[in-house]
Amino acid sequence: MIRIPILHPGSNEAFPDVAAALAEPNGLLAAGGDLSPRRLLDAYRRGIFPWYSRGEPILWWSPDPRMVFETNRIHVSTKLRRFLRRCDWTIRADTAFAEVMRACAARRPKQPTTWITREMFDAYCTLHTLGHAHSFEAWSGDELVGGIYGVAVGHMFFGESMFSARMNGSKIALLALCHSLHEWEFPLLDAQVHSEHLVSLGATDVPRAEFVRHVERQTAKPGLIGPWRDRIASTDIRDLAD
Repeated sequence: MIRIPILHPGSNEAFPDVAAALAEPNGLLAAGGDLSPRRLLDAYRRGIFPWYSRGEPILWWSPDPRMVFETNRIHVSTKLRRFLRRCDWTIRADTAFAEVMRACAARRPKQPTTWITREMFDAYCTLHTLGHAHSFEAWSGDELVGGIYGVAVGHMFFGESMFSARMNGSKIALLALCHSLHEWEFPLLDAQVHSEHLVSLGATDVPRAEFVRHVERQTAKPGLIGPWRDRIASTDIRDLAD
């Protein structure tokens, strides 16, 4: 039987040390609590994130190793580079946060269920309203064709999910996000758990202890709280091909 600490909703209970997370399932640390802004931001500052399915209690994770992107080292394939050079899409930030979340939660052939529950949707929309959660969006005219959303604390960005409505939609949103994060001196983007798709885009695994030390340093810096929509007004998508 798996035994982990149980947190109580509305309490000020501290998270356990991430070193106490289980090895199997990898990174499971605690259950329960709530998705209040205070609790969520505290979790991210400690290298912890919520991830659970409908009908389960809130589950808190800190896997070892942790998958991350160095924001200046995203892999751009030759094929994607050609696509970017002739692409007429535009990049926006924080203009369709809820829409990006809904698209990420939508059912897909290989993903018939979603971990983005109504509770999660409401919690992250609240974080967005408070200026802590952000979306980067790829648009073709008035059509939202791809996007990514996550949480920024200090100079650390924690990616949550991304989607494509057209080929390369999520890749371009991710690339644009990393391009801006690098300019703003955010050295890493947290991608949470290992996947071969993320590896193909340039993500790497780092030991949890190293990741947590990095998070402690970066989240202690003054953040960019508030809407990001005006911060990228001059971004030219063709620059992403360079």
